[in-house]
Amino acid sequence: MNALMPLQQWFQRNAAWAGGLAAPMLVITVLSMMVLPLAPWVLDTFFTLNIALALVVMMVAAYMKRPLDFSVFPTVLLLTTLLRLSLNVASTRVVLLEGHTGPGAAGAVIEAFGSFLIGGNFAVGFIVFAILVVINFVVITKGSERIAEVSARFTLDAMPGKQMAIDADLNAGLIDEKEAKRRRAEVGEEAEFFGSMDGASKFVRGDAIAGILILIINIIGGFAIGMMQHGLSAGQAADSYILLAVGDALVAQIPGLLVSVAAAMVVSRVGKDADLGAQVMSQMFLSSKVLGIAAAVLFLLGIVPGMPHTVFLTFAALMGGLCWWRLGQENAPVIEPEAPVAASDGEATWDDLQPVDLLGLELGYRLIAMVDKDRQGDLLTRIKGVRKKFAQEVGFLPPAVHVRDNLELRPSGYRITLRGVVVGEGEVFPGMFLAIDPSGIGTPLIGTPTTDPAFGLPAHWIEDKQRESAQMAGFTVVDSETVLATHLSHLMQVQAARLLSRTETQDLVEHVTRLAPKLIEEVVPKMISIAVFQKVLQLLLEESVHVRDIRTIIEAIAEHATATTEPVELARRVRMALAPAIVQQIYGPVKELEVIAIEPGLERLLMQALTGNGNGALDPGVAEMLSKSATDIANRQEEKGVPACLLVPDAIRNAMARLLRRAAPRLQVLAHSEIPETHLIRIGPILGELAA
Repeated sequence: MNALMPLQQWFQRNAAWAGGLAAPMLVITVLSMMVLPLAPWVLDTFFTLNIALALVVMMVAAYMKRPLDFSVFPTVLLLTTLLRLSLNVASTRVVLLEGHTGPGAAGAVIEAFGSFLIGGNFAVGFIVFAILVVINFVVITKGSERIAEVSARFTLDAMPGKQMAIDADLNAGLIDEKEAKRRRAEVGEEAEFFGSMDGASKFVRGDAIAGILILIINIIGGFAIGMMQHGLSAGQAADSYILLAVGDALVAQIPGLLVSVAAAMVVSRVGKDADLGAQVMSQMFLSSKVLGIAAAVLFLLGIVPGMPHTVFLTFAALMGGLCWWRLGQENAPVIEPEAPVAASDGEATWDDLQPVDLLGLELGYRLIAMVDKDRQGDLLTRIKGVRKKFAQEVGFLPPAVHVRDNLELRPSGYRITLRGVVVGEGEVFPGMFLAIDPSGIGTPLIGTPTTDPAFGLPAHWIEDKQRESAQMAGFTVVDSETVLATHLSHLMQVQAARLLSRTETQDLVEHVTRLAPKLIEEVVPKMISIAVFQKVLQLLLEESVHVRDIRTIIEAIAEHATATTEPVELARRVRMALAPAIVQQIYGPVKELEVIAIEPGLERLLMQALTGNGNGALDPGVAEMLSKSATDIANRQEEKGVPACLLVPDAIRNAMARLLRRAAPRLQVLAHSEIPETHLIRIGPILGELAA
């Protein structure tokens, strides 16, 4: 044992060096066999090596789980084909030179194949060889060649989609850069592998054709040499040369058939979870129904008069036994795994921590029927429509609404939550209708007085029989599902900024990447991070500015991101770029805009207080007066049917918008630079005069 240690250490140190020389040495050996004469015992050695290599290749192909596990197979296919052809050349030389001496002239392997396997009858050997060639050339090689061709084409076509999926996982943070590189390399290797297999399958086809030609050449050449040079009769020449030629062809054809089968198994593999044997067992012999039907058919054939009863009944019994065993497994009670000790002791685990729903809808038990399709509940369909409308109007896909029941609520009550916090609640009555009074009609109705949960308008819950009369009186009548869906839609519009989480932002970036990849790649994340991009969009959404025109937003960020990456400043620049869309969103397609202006003295006071000179501080009394005055003017404008929009200098727009957001949420604040040149301004109410 100690004497072998130095040799083992030498092999370990030189394993890489020796492995690098293996392929060149094999090629040199193959070429040498074609030109140098070989002794019979050397031929026996290489023929045995050829058969052993073919068996190894087929076993590797059978036990691999995915094609890339045997990515070197196209090269192995080339080398094994060269080895067989070089052996054919070497054995042909020996057969033609020494064939007259007897059946052992070309070695024991060829003699065994010629004498033992085919009983010394060259006609039988020729037929067996022809059958093997047909199986190899027409069936296996032809099919594997077609599969390789189609797989190569489909793999190349699927490459862009796979690369985009990898980039999407990387951008979403599901994988890191190292894993992304590995997956990209795997996609490229897969395409190269099937492309190589498409060409390498031609080696097997050419090998089969070469085997036929070599056999014919050996037969003709052997006859000519035996009869003309060695004076043998036709029968003696046939017994010697043809028997050797057929044995030589069989020795080469059987390893070729094994390698062809391996190639077919490699290109026809589907699935990556198990090897070929496990897949066959799991998909063919694990169904008791299949096994039972097969056993019944075999039994019926076995009892037919004249049939070999023993064989058929034996296999029927085997299939029946397998069927009975599978039935026992399928009907066995499922034993649940024992719970961990910590869980059985009541200890807290990470499974107890449930993630908070980003957007949730909780229903009282009487409202469960609204989400039950079997009871004609279409609330889920309404919610899908709300999400679709939100995406089309606001510009990003909102998170899914998680609907669940809550027995703590009133039976007809519901609650809308955002990140686990209640943002809205109300009560609806299935089967009844809400008659909303949008313009102060005041007509009495028979029903339960209430308010519209979305907009706070006076309303009544009425029966179906009062529906027509309410509509004729001018009320807006909607069913309970519409009431709930409208409330949800309104809150989603109001809370759009909070709905835009990092996940939605990443999805939006990926969507833009598919539409304009170069545009988004130059900005996010090269110029600004995804967090800054999310904050800019949230600042826009907080003031009800839709982000549908994402191209303009990204172009504006790209233009100004070199000067600043401050989200507030970038949002201000983006608002200027979106000015036409913002004005149209507020006023519609009109060209003359009636705005609320600030009294000049108050404007100077605000400029001093809210800009850098005043350190952003505003007297509480002035702030309260300003908020009350803005609320009153906004309500008067809405009563007139005119949008409530306050026009202020650019320097104080952000501060004024934050100040008035709570007091007058529907009051829009525009800067002078946000009025397009194509529009005219008409001064309406003056903020400050009302308080004075």
